[in-house]
Amino acid sequence: MKMTIGILAGGSAHGQNHAKVKVNNRLNVRKLTYELSALGEVLISAAAEGDYEDLGCRVIYDRAEGRGPVEGLYNLISCADTEYVFICGADMPMVKRELAEYMSEFISSDYDCYCLTDDDHVHPLCSIYSKAMLPLIEEAIQSGDYKLINIIRRARTKYIKLEFTCFDKNIVKNTIIRKTGDDLRPSVVFCVSGPKNSGKTGLIVKLINEFIDEGYSVGAIKHDGHDYTMDYKGSDTYRFAEAGASRSVIFSGRSFSVNGKGRKNIEYLLKYCSDLDVVIAEGLKNSSYPKIEMISGNQSSLCDSKTLICKTTDSEIPYSEDIPVFSRDDIKGIFLCVKKYFNLE
Repeated sequence: MKMTIGILAGGSAHGQNHAKVKVNNRLNVRKLTYELSALGEVLISAAAEGDYEDLGCRVIYDRAEGRGPVEGLYNLISCADTEYVFICGADMPMVKRELAEYMSEFISSDYDCYCLTDDDHVHPLCSIYSKAMLPLIEEAIQSGDYKLINIIRRARTKYIKLEFTCFDKNIVKNTIIRKTGDDLRPSVVFCVSGPKNSGKTGLIVKLINEFIDEGYSVGAIKHDGHDYTMDYKGSDTYRFAEAGASRSVIFSGRSFSVNGKGRKNIEYLLKYCSDLDVVIAEGLKNSSYPKIEMISGNQSSLCDSKTLICKTTDSEIPYSEDIPVFSRDDIKGIFLCVKKYFNLE
């Protein structure tokens, strides 16, 4: 059964936007988008203009405030190109594609809503809605009754009991907040270290692709041991710096760049990446950050072994009891090793 996926990201509740909370170092909304996109087009309901546009999905913004999830529900179903929409709340990041597929098997002409239940709760935000539900939802909005459970009770609803499935109750568990708003750096930060021309940049590019393929947002920081000039002579930002500006910023509708003077460490720079899931730094072999070390032939390690995730080599792989060693071309093996190190799902 072809369906649209609707994720209710909404706004903040109790001072926390659950769509932007991280579980296993991925934003909830990004994790759900990655998990469910194979089933059909993903639509995201959002309260604030501009939110979630980087996910590559169609974003539907609330037309009115104060209506809660019912506003997003109506908008998602209205905008869907299919008759049925699987609706999921962004505070339920453990929902799986297999659960939505299982629920879709109950679709028939006898019902307009297919709602998951467990021993404790009915889950209107883990349900399948047909477009036939729109008049009921619109009626509820006009009457000021914004409780989803009341809409479901008035509809032709099939209740699907979780206990009769193969899925664990944790699949509908709400977000566990693992990171406070005061933490201004990403949870996953590691380095790719090695001598000059050892292929660090190439490996980082391939790892970025692997993380993006699994729905993570990624940043990269390059440490240059020598002085460098980011601007070209004569550019506006070059002139700002020449005039004495400590920091200059250039931005457009799609990108931005920051150029600054002064000695800054990676901790400072990571503040610019606090909204990302993963940051990979090139270099920093003497830092305390976890790292992948690139070696060649019989080259001795230059990094503290306590900081190593793994090593890569372009020659015969030496035996190692303590630190995994991979061929430089084994990108998948290196990637899985990094995921295991950081306990990523």
